[in-house]
Amino acid sequence: MTMRSVAKSLALVCVATSALTACTSIDQAANTSAPSRYANATALDLRLSAWPYPYPTKEFKTSLQDQAASMVYMDVPAVGKQKGVVVLFHGKNFSSDYWAPTIAGLSSAGYRVIAPDQIGFGKSSKPDVAYHLDDLANNTQALLKFLGIRKASVVANSMGGMVGIRFARLYPQVVQKLVLENPLGLEDYSKDIPPQTNDNLLKLEMAQTEVSYRRFLQSYFPIWQPSFEQFVEVYVRVHKGSDYPAYVKTSVLTYQMIAEKPVVGDLPQLQMPVLLIIGQKDRTVFGRRFAPPEAVKSLGNFPELGRKAAQAIPNAKLVPLDNVGHVPHIEVPDVFVQAVTEFLNAKP
Repeated sequence: MTMRSVAKSLALVCVATSALTACTSIDQAANTSAPSRYANATALDLRLSAWPYPYPTKEFKTSLQDQAASMVYMDVPAVGKQKGVVVLFHGKNFSSDYWAPTIAGLSSAGYRVIAPDQIGFGKSSKPDVAYHLDDLANNTQALLKFLGIRKASVVANSMGGMVGIRFARLYPQVVQKLVLENPLGLEDYSKDIPPQTNDNLLKLEMAQTEVSYRRFLQSYFPIWQPSFEQFVEVYVRVHKGSDYPAYVKTSVLTYQMIAEKPVVGDLPQLQMPVLLIIGQKDRTVFGRRFAPPEAVKSLGNFPELGRKAAQAIPNAKLVPLDNVGHVPHIEVPDVFVQAVTEFLNAKP
């Protein structure tokens, strides 16, 4: 049985509650969902070849788990005299293109910006391997070495926060400053979220729909804006294509990476200046639907998680943002860029 036939045989679709999703019946969803907004859109392939990015992309040849892989990235020069280099780490359900307003703001402020799609995401290769945070960090360091960059600051959101924390631990001599924007991993999910098999996760992902995916993304944002539809469009257009089974298999493998590798224990070891930007409306719980109901009540409290992280990190500053959710740099881009720029410009 192919993965597409598995999807057709499932009697479930997913209604978003976390990185993977809770489910209702297909019939119920069909009766309540509107026609697809992207019925006439062309399909996207596994590498999102036809999806436009805000800046020109380049390709870095590397490997993951001994498999050849390509890492796609944007390299945007500073406007005027360069003050430094900033590397951006994206979240699980996004690609580097969602950093467009941040890239523009930091570039205008005098910073060269490197925005890669991590292996397994966006326009980069998606090998069928076991993914690890350390490997993603190692490949990012290889990219910086290839570009001749010895020092950089890091800005990281959601899952990218986990990669950014591990990158800072592995390469403290490289990371000048670290910005963590509503990062995952500020709590150990493995304590409350039971392990899931790849097969179970794959079935749930194959049953995903446009309606359920939109609801999932809406859970990140207190106020859903029309411009956020671009993130739904990418998913739907990949779903329409023949590469969708490989796409969701990679999603499952990267889910396991997050579930199995907590980084909260790394926080006290971060010696560089750290800025925590925390949207106070965020209640994201990775793997929420798999947790016992009682456990969920204490998870995903980002206002509290941000305060605890600021106390655990030796040299940390906390910037709470009221009425903002999981992705401040999209929700309040000007506020976000100002906070990051002030932090980067400040003398250590």
